[in-house]
Amino acid sequence: MRKLPLALALAALLLGTAHAAEKKDKAAADESNPAAALIHPQASASEGSVSVEGKRIAYKAVAGTIVLHGKGDKENEPTVSMFYVAYFKKGEDASKRPITFVYNGGPGSASVWLHMGAFGPRRVVTKDDSHTPAAPYQLVNNDYSLLDASDLVFIDAPGTGFSRLIANDADPSKRDEQMKERAKQIYGVDGDGHAFAQFITQFLSRYGRWNSPKYLFGESYGTTRSAVLANDLENEDSVDLNGVVLLSQILNFDTSIDGSDQNPGVDLPYELALPTYAATAYYHHKLPQSPADLQSLLQEVEQFALGDYAQALMQGSRLDDAHKQAIAEKLHQYTGLSVAYLMKANLRVTGGMFEHELLGDSGDTTGRLDTRFAGPSLDPLSKESEYDPQSSAISSAYIAAFNDYVRKDLKYGQDQVYREFGDIKEWDSKHNDHDGAVNVMPDLAKAMKTNPDLKVLLNGGYYDLATPFFAADYEMHHLPVQPELMNNISYEWYPSGHMVYAHEASLKLLHDNVARFIEQTDNVSKH
Repeated sequence: MRKLPLALALAALLLGTAHAAEKKDKAAADESNPAAALIHPQASASEGSVSVEGKRIAYKAVAGTIVLHGKGDKENEPTVSMFYVAYFKKGEDASKRPITFVYNGGPGSASVWLHMGAFGPRRVVTKDDSHTPAAPYQLVNNDYSLLDASDLVFIDAPGTGFSRLIANDADPSKRDEQMKERAKQIYGVDGDGHAFAQFITQFLSRYGRWNSPKYLFGESYGTTRSAVLANDLENEDSVDLNGVVLLSQILNFDTSIDGSDQNPGVDLPYELALPTYAATAYYHHKLPQSPADLQSLLQEVEQFALGDYAQALMQGSRLDDAHKQAIAEKLHQYTGLSVAYLMKANLRVTGGMFEHELLGDSGDTTGRLDTRFAGPSLDPLSKESEYDPQSSAISSAYIAAFNDYVRKDLKYGQDQVYREFGDIKEWDSKHNDHDGAVNVMPDLAKAMKTNPDLKVLLNGGYYDLATPFFAADYEMHHLPVQPELMNNISYEWYPSGHMVYAHEASLKLLHDNVARFIEQTDNVSKH
């Protein structure tokens, strides 16, 4: 999978001292050990209100950190300072009030996207499918905040946002080695899941929420994390979840259309990405024959993808020229790509190739996270796209809005650096001692089996080429669970991209669907 850029360094947080008499010694200690301040949890409380679909909600906000520790003989050793922003609706019984833990993916991305684009009380306004002009950006009341249905905890993954790994060895010469060891332990499928599980259990204790209905909401790699995390919470910490909400899912990385040409012999990604290619070509008016509507087109393409197309690809070099030509012509009808190009690509077009080629005659590249977007190709002669126009179109607005909001409204982060992405040099993909492509479908399946009341809501966008919706649908329908547990899974699709909420009409639908899901699964009315 082509990962999101992970290109920012770790930094220490600077904190004041409580007693004047200790200032001199504390300053000397901090000078020799810049991580010393990280070992103390922080919290900044504020108050506000939001109007959600016409209903005013007063809330308390807490921006702060929880410090994680090692295990076994290192249980007193601080390892990570994890930053969060929690919103609590005022006047509610905590034992009956749902609480949802929210995070983005990457791996190595902060939660700024879901915070400022989807469910926080303030939302940054961006253009629907084109580049958002530079500052000043508009921050508005979020009519679709999820605070009407649940308290919210936005969590920055270790090394992102204001979260930091902790290397506090008394010997300065040993701290670099300690930091490398921390990164090795935490920057990986299993280490990341364990860190989030420890954060959540500590949060439940700190705020007295053990008896609240509990939910996970993850986006992109956050869905991978959610599968691992749900299993860890259920089977290691005895925390039964009411529900797991997945947005832009990828559980099995063998389904990824990113770089699929580097994995010859596995043709499934091409089949599962085809409906997104068709939706994108439909949106940009590149289909030779315009269908009546998107839904009828997608239904037809899905049948072709798992039928004639899959059978043709399975034949490999045994596919005769006439049959190959016929498949290429059908792909041309569904993708808008030329028959000659499709033949040259051996009927197999990666995500990057499609993004670069669809609008190539105009010198443009489509988005990856949201293919409704387009921008000038960096190199019109390259094989694949070299950047993501959607990411370039909105990232500045999100980062500027949050940096302003967290300091002015939440009163946190002055003189600190908020990291959009973590400085992750290497991500350990080994999971449960298994090498190869990451596949956490068994984790979600185990969580559902050991907690047969667990409900799952899958959401995805038709114009998402980072995690195509048909691939997510395929994964769910191949989850190794009993048929009756399949009834615990529901599906919602939107005319948007990876960040479904970047399209306001889809944001409203996403809010309504998730709020209804929580209402139907919080078990409050049953007691």
